[in-house]
Amino acid sequence: MPPVLQCRNLHRSFGDTRAVDGITFEVAEGETYGLLGPNGAGKTTTISMIAGLLDADEGDITVAGRPMTTSTIEAKRSIGLVPQDLAIYPDLTARENLRFFGRLQGMKGTDLDARLAEVLDVVGLTDRADDRAEDYSGGMKRRLNIGIGLLHKPELLILDEPTVGVDPQSRNAILESVEALAGGGMAVLYTTHYMEEAERLCDRVAIVDNGTIVAEGTHRELITRIGQHDLIRLTGTGDVAAAVPAIAALAAVERAVAADDRIEVTVGQAGAVLPDVLAAASGAGVHVSGVEVVEPDLEAVFLRLTGRALRD
Repeated sequence: MPPVLQCRNLHRSFGDTRAVDGITFEVAEGETYGLLGPNGAGKTTTISMIAGLLDADEGDITVAGRPMTTSTIEAKRSIGLVPQDLAIYPDLTARENLRFFGRLQGMKGTDLDARLAEVLDVVGLTDRADDRAEDYSGGMKRRLNIGIGLLHKPELLILDEPTVGVDPQSRNAILESVEALAGGGMAVLYTTHYMEEAERLCDRVAIVDNGTIVAEGTHRELITRIGQHDLIRLTGTGDVAAAVPAIAALAAVERAVAADDRIEVTVGQAGAVLPDVLAAASGAGVHVSGVEVVEPDLEAVFLRLTGRALRD
C-alpha cells in the first residue's frame, strides 16, 4: 500500500526566517509517526502545511494519494486534525458537539448516530455524553477534542500535543485511545513534548531542529545511530569476579565489570545477547538471582542530536 501521507522537500519561510527547510517523510497505514523537536523547530509550520492551512513555498504533500494545498478539498476530507488548543463548544454536550461537527462533514441520520456511539466509546465519554463540555475536566475536554477529529473516519489523524495540561489518568486514557486507533489501521501523526509518550506510541520518530529532520527511525535505529549501548545488570551469588572474563570474551559484549554481587555488562542489543551472557555467568559458577536491562531512551538521542531538552 502507498503511504497515507507523503511530504517531499518541504520549505517555508516567514520573511527572512526559514521555518521549514527541506523536510521529507512519510507515514504508512496503521503507523504512528512522531515529530519531536524543541520549541521553534518547525513542527507547527509543518503540521499547518500538511493540514492544508498553510501553503509550502516549495515541495509537495499528498494525503491518501491526493495533493494537499490550502485550496484543495478532497485531501482535507482524509484528515482529522486535533489541535493543541481545544476546538469544542463548551456550552454544548459531548453528543451535541459531535453531532454538530459530524454534520459539517456531511454526516447525517442513522449513520451519524452510529458513529457518535462508536466515537464516544473510543474516547471513554459514553457515560458523560449528555453533560455540557464546560463541566468536563481538562482531560475529558481533550478526549472530546480527539473524538471530533475521529468522527468522519479520517485516513490520517494529526494529534498536536493532545495531552498538554491533563492529569495522569486522563493522559493514559488518551494514549490508550491512540494505540487502539493505530491498531485499527489509522495513520497517526503525533507531536508531543513528553518523550515517554513518543517511546510508547510511535513506530518511528523524526527529530526536527532548525527546520530540518536531523534524524529519523525507530527507537532502536536512533539509539544505534548515536552509538548508545544497552546495559545488563546481573545480581547473584558465587565468584562474581571470576565470571567477568568469561562474559567479556563474548563477541557481542563491549565491556563487563564486577561490583559487589553485581556484574554490569555493556552490549549493543541486550535482547540478542542476554542468553549468552547468562550462560557464561552460569558456566563460571555464578547463580544469577536477578537480571535488569537498561536501554538508552529517546531523551539521550534528542540531547545528543540537538543539544537541547525536548521542552526547551
